[in-house]
Amino acid sequence: MAAKILALFNLKAGTSVEDYEAWAKTVDIPTVNGLGSIEKFEVFKTTGLLFSEDKPPYQYFETIDILDMDAFGAEASSETMQKVAAEFQAMVDDLVFIQTEKL
Repeated sequence: MAAKILALFNLKAGTSVEDYEAWAKTVDIPTVNGLGSIEKFEVFKTTGLLFSEDKPPYQYFETIDILDMDAFGAEASSETMQKVAAEFQAMVDDLVFIQTEKL
């Protein structure tokens, strides 16, 4: 079953934008996109709120287009993905995963 997951997050105090973005580009994005259960994985940096001077509530968000949730669950439990997930968790704060359904 296909699904789209959104992940919203901020960086932890002490995690630099440069370090996180370098890691995302060289480790996270290629690793997740290499999974057979993933159609597409993208990471976005927020740049502002439309028609507002307020700061966005999240610095980054990810979109994860999953082809098969069961296969993704199996792949996510692999040693490689557990290492990537641990590195991610060490850098981010206020993490929210949102499951979606297309209308």
